Amino acid sequence: MSGTTDTSRQPSGFEATVRDFWISRPRRPLRGRKLAGVAAAVGNRYGIDPVIVRVALVVMTIFGGIGPSVYLFGWLFFPQEDDEVSAFESLIGKGRSSVSKGFAVLLCVLLVPMSSWAFSANWFDGGGFVGMALVITAVYLLHRSRGHLNRPAPPVRPAAYAGTPGTAWSPAAWSAAPAAPAASADAADRTRQPPVWDPLGAAPLAWDLPDPPAPPEPPAPRPPRRRSKVGVATAGVALVVGGVGAALVAEGEPWFTPAHVIGLVLGVLGIGMVAASFAGGGRGLIALAAPLSVAGLLLTAAPFDHFPGGGVGNLDQTPRTVADVRPVYERSAGDVQLDLRRLDGDGDVRTSVRNGLGNTVVIVPPEADVTYTCHSSMGNTSCLGRELSGIGTEPVTGTDFGTDGEGGRKITLDVRTAVGNLEVNRG
Repeated sequence: MSGTTDTSRQPSGFEATVRDFWISRPRRPLRGRKLAGVAAAVGNRYGIDPVIVRVALVVMTIFGGIGPSVYLFGWLFFPQEDDEVSAFESLIGKGRSSVSKGFAVLLCVLLVPMSSWAFSANWFDGGGFVGMALVITAVYLLHRSRGHLNRPAPPVRPAAYAGTPGTAWSPAAWSAAPAAPAASADAADRTRQPPVWDPLGAAPLAWDLPDPPAPPEPPAPRPPRRRSKVGVATAGVALVVGGVGAALVAEGEPWFTPAHVIGLVLGVLGIGMVAASFAGGGRGLIALAAPLSVAGLLLTAAPFDHFPGGGVGNLDQTPRTVADVRPVYERSAGDVQLDLRRLDGDGDVRTSVRNGLGNTVVIVPPEADVTYTCHSSMGNTSCLGRELSGIGTEPVTGTDFGTDGEGGRKITLDVRTAVGNLEVNRG
């Protein structure tokens, strides 16, 4: 199915734009699709790379959770290129669709929990409502600026064979044609008689067959991809935002955690990819967005509220007296080691260790009475002989009196790591 370009159909207002979007909404292609063809439909309709649409769906799934809902919505309401109506319209009896009614019902059922999950979860500070508002705004602006391009032509219904001269013949069309009166049939037989002498020895009625169809024209070569200045500028802004955010994380600013910085950079890249798609570029930004999306998924999958402060880098502490022991040892990212074996004098010790990304090791004296709470949100936990591993496990708590039984120095530990291995050992 070939699209058309008609600048006279450019809508002029909000209501006209919404109505025109529905009338000329994208059609899911039969070729170039990965699943249902929703991303390919949007890319073909508005002349942008479908890969950019797919990356945007992945980003929307990670930050906001609305990616599956948007895809299911397109599957339900975007008709296939050879269908009369969409799957949902066919379900309510508006026309024919290649999607069966049973599968359309299944899509509707899946859309309900997907939407509930998206709008109730808070994956990254904005939530599903902000994500949906951004999607609606982006689609509206995209249709306003490029809605006149590649307008899909409606599917052509095959007409019944009526015996018109020059019409291609097929057995099904011939059997479906109405029977002619006897007098007309006799007249037709007389007009279709072959010549008396056939020098080529052809079949009796071969002279009356239609000409073979002309071979299809080869597709026009794709124009060379242009480098978009918007994409280069977006990459520069994203690197600046990431660098400034990393510096603030290292300084220990409370709000600037690695998860927030990655979200800011992905937001810049998402806006840049949408803007660059209007200029026919922006595909190179995928090389930056893809690994950041994976990192963001790992950070948001762990069940913890936020990374601690304390900056980035390794922390190795060996206090000599009880007064030297800090109330809290923390790092946003890096390995942390706290050695409490060199403490002089008497007195109880109480401290906490917080680590965002990295391994954490605490070493206590052999005779100390240790009351501990150990928790690694994503990683292995080994706390004075008790071990756990996995994601989202419960904290390990208890009291261990050491090698000499109850009566040694009392140490109270609260050790927590977001992503990484955690160990509390005696030395």
